[in-house]
Amino acid sequence: MSNEIEIGRGKRARRVYTFDEIGIVPTRRTRDPELVSTAWTIDAFQFDIPVLGAPMDSVMSPAAAIALGQLGGLGVLNLEGLWTRHENPESLLEELAGIDDDIAAVARMRELYAAPIRAELITERLSEIREAGVTVAGALSPHRTAQFTETVVNAGVDLFVIRGNTVSAEHVSQEGREPLNLKEFIYELDVPVIVGGAATYQSALHLMRTGAAGVLVGFGGGASSTTRATLGIRAPMASAIADVAGARSDYLDESGGRYVHVIADGGLGTSGDLIKAIACGADAVMLGTALAKASEAPGRGWHWGQEAHHEDLPRGRRVQVGSVAPLAEIVNGPANVADGSANLIGALRRAMATTGYSELKEFQRVGVVYAER
Repeated sequence: MSNEIEIGRGKRARRVYTFDEIGIVPTRRTRDPELVSTAWTIDAFQFDIPVLGAPMDSVMSPAAAIALGQLGGLGVLNLEGLWTRHENPESLLEELAGIDDDIAAVARMRELYAAPIRAELITERLSEIREAGVTVAGALSPHRTAQFTETVVNAGVDLFVIRGNTVSAEHVSQEGREPLNLKEFIYELDVPVIVGGAATYQSALHLMRTGAAGVLVGFGGGASSTTRATLGIRAPMASAIADVAGARSDYLDESGGRYVHVIADGGLGTSGDLIKAIACGADAVMLGTALAKASEAPGRGWHWGQEAHHEDLPRGRRVQVGSVAPLAEIVNGPANVADGSANLIGALRRAMATTGYSELKEFQRVGVVYAER
């Protein structure tokens, strides 16, 4: 049955779904939440919870990445942010938090992010995380990847993330600039690579064929993104995850058994969104806004992405998200609010238990309903 609709005589569109339009349904079996496992594995690395901290300066510092790692997740450090451009970013983050005027804040951010990325600071920040004994992950955008890969790998990164608004296996570059060949790059690298974002079956399948260990689904903007308003680009996450999960299944057959992990990235504001993302086929989620609300988050109650201070075309904004609770309570509870902003993993456990599933891979098979609003 086709899910295309006619929006006019000259254009048809595919009907897609957001998290708000779907829900999960219980089965005939339930279980105690204590009998549920939220562990997942990517390459040789196992984690207790399916949560990655988004590589955004308002979300992940070396200290925050360590704290999330100690809670069983994976913190991904932004290797193009303030932590790799300035010796003392803490004072700069405090300064930004004290600027109430949005225009002044963006102007100051543009000044701070204009400083060059320093290879020695990449090494220093990643070494700090490694010394804490947690899994080390860092992220670069596609156009910075070739420049700093050697530094990142030599610093002892365990997982390398290539993250952009949209990342493709085929990129047409201007004359004189050598485009990043993902397939060659990943093949030659000694560490597993997570790459994205992708939002369609075909784009995800192409990324899987490059040898990536994981594919990010979505544009990673969430609450701080204005990509929809500025570029007209939108990827309703329920459908995007299900499409990429379909590509994962087909690639599993095509490759003779190679499993590529699907990681939802963007638009995950509450525990309910996290739960629905996994129900749609995600193996894990990358959280930005949800973790920016931690009382120890480097943004100090503010949240922004790389696009907010773009020199030519800003596609994001700095938003005040406030401080809900310490990171440990946001992740594992107990929650003191009932809006889905705290005890994310407790909510996931209860949803899995209520629907009768004991492991994340099983929970991907849970029944889903569409309810028109």
